[in-house]
Amino acid sequence: MIKVSEIAPDVYRISVFVPDFNLQFNHFLIKDEEPMLYHAGMRQMFPALLEAVSKIISPSQIRWIGFSHFEVDECGALNEWLQAAPDAKAVCSEAGAIVNMSDFAIRPAFAMAGNAVLNTGKYNYRFIRTPHLPHGWDAGVMFEETNRTLLCSDLFHQNGNVADITDKDILSSHRNSMLEFEQGPLMEYTPYTHHTAKLLYSLSDLKPKTLATMHGSSFYGDCSQALIDLNSVMKEIWGGEAK
Repeated sequence: MIKVSEIAPDVYRISVFVPDFNLQFNHFLIKDEEPMLYHAGMRQMFPALLEAVSKIISPSQIRWIGFSHFEVDECGALNEWLQAAPDAKAVCSEAGAIVNMSDFAIRPAFAMAGNAVLNTGKYNYRFIRTPHLPHGWDAGVMFEETNRTLLCSDLFHQNGNVADITDKDILSSHRNSMLEFEQGPLMEYTPYTHHTAKLLYSLSDLKPKTLATMHGSSFYGDCSQALIDLNSVMKEIWGGEAK
């Protein structure tokens, strides 16, 4: 089942719910002079996502395909999108471009240094390096500076077929989802390192208005406080002796 909703100005959330996983996989299409798809999704989902995108813009107009880190739900169908959008480039961290995209992608990726800005027309997306947050050496997030939308990947992961966007508490659902993971093969989903608190507090300092989450509801409440509180939850579940 696919649902499409506009969660922030020109940001379309394309959500695929997979009952077998009890999980939403969310992809974000930014409509601008140089449209960007954030999260290429899995290869098996590509036909359905292509159809959904086609109802908003022509897929061939896509110029940027962004993702946080190398993982099948983030960039598994990247090459299919690069074929559908012949002028598009993957956009990711410098580490991701060197370590992963140099062999995986059919075209060279646009490598972004920390704090670099990608202009898509009306909007500027600032790239923030977040190594091992949510996971992966190559991880990073993108922050749209006009409407203050944070494309935050797996942060605030919530299980279930939940609302498109909410101002209600998502942290409790996140905590419960992560505790479920700790009982199975996906334990230690997100490492808590000596950099985690600093990274989450730096994201909080951006004062985002919307959190665009990969799994679960996007959020438009007090995003800065949610990011600070996320640090406490992560430290509780995965912190161990980390400070």
